[in-house]
Amino acid sequence: MENTGAPAVRVVPPGGGDSVAMRGFGAVFKLHSRDNDGRVAILEHPFAVGTITAPHLHTREDEHSIVLEGEIGFRSDADEVVLGPGGYITKPRGQMHAMWNAGTTPGRIIEVITPGGFENYFRELSELLTSVEPPAGLSLGETAEFAELAARYGLTYGVPGWFGDVVERYGLTPPPHLRAGRAD
Repeated sequence: MENTGAPAVRVVPPGGGDSVAMRGFGAVFKLHSRDNDGRVAILEHPFAVGTITAPHLHTREDEHSIVLEGEIGFRSDADEVVLGPGGYITKPRGQMHAMWNAGTTPGRIIEVITPGGFENYFRELSELLTSVEPPAGLSLGETAEFAELAARYGLTYGVPGWFGDVVERYGLTPPPHLRAGRAD
């Protein structure tokens, strides 16, 4: 058989893939971009009830989400939607966005990231969460280590005008550094 330079077949059985967990949110690695010349990465993200991601903007990649379980809310700039199982959404690079569990049961999505490489952020963030003790009065999101990690992956964090409204409407618990209206 001729070698076409295509990536090798990769099989991840149901429930397979290595994972990292963070407060109310996690990442299960299904397809690493290192296995396909950086073209794409695929992860599963579990969402505990009441969880919202910190609003952020990607400068290098687009994210395509497919809801597997629960009701997941998505806000990307002015567009907001809540999707149930089978719903799809694209969050384009350059738009401030967040995702949250909009329901009363745990949720789970598939995230397809193009191009790949950003999947490594979740592993590094998980390691940072367990290795850095923020100075008194600050959260991890306010540290130089967090800012350096975000910059390395082309991420910008912020608190858009819609954030407080989403948190209130869905009874969410914002990340610690956003609870007092502070942003990185």
